[in-house]
Amino acid sequence: MSIVVHNFEQPDRFVVGTVGEPGQRAFFLQAKEGPRVTTVAVEKQQVSILAERVEEMLDEALRRSGGDAAIPAVAPTGVGDKEPLDQPIVEEFRVGTIKLSWDNDAGQVVLELFPVSDEEVVVTTEDDTVETDEVTLEVEVTAGEVLIVKLEPGYARSFVRRAQSVVSAGRAPCTFCGNPLDPEGHICPRANGFRRIAD
Repeated sequence: MSIVVHNFEQPDRFVVGTVGEPGQRAFFLQAKEGPRVTTVAVEKQQVSILAERVEEMLDEALRRSGGDAAIPAVAPTGVGDKEPLDQPIVEEFRVGTIKLSWDNDAGQVVLELFPVSDEEVVVTTEDDTVETDEVTLEVEVTAGEVLIVKLEPGYARSFVRRAQSVVSAGRAPCTFCGNPLDPEGHICPRANGFRRIAD
């Protein structure tokens, strides 16, 4: 079976964005290179975890290089993308599996996003080359489509900053239980079932 590959070697932008009001937001990842735009749907939790893992990977790559790698410790000023998602939003697929890796030769973060599938996912670990003592996680996915995006370290830091901002821009947490607080309030488990209203 042939696989459809949406490959972005040098994307002009790769961003997280949402559509809808807090509490009803749909999350998307969008890659753009020239006139090509590919948009995939993701869950809020996937965005949060992806941002965390990209940050950890960059920190680890910087640590292993002894500070010699061209990886900024924080997102560079002036690199951020604050623009909304490109319209119209045409969802290619809903993301199920994300494979994240560091290309040491190119000095880039590589993301591979696969659609939700009923197929079985096999996860194996193998020792990496002699150059490092790290363990590489390989995910074998049977899918008919994949989005591959390669990011420079500075842009990857900027992606993380925007992703964290988008995730935190949702509903405010309840000061008592920490659960998301709707504008009309919610039944707070720490208030013995009484409704708490947003300020």
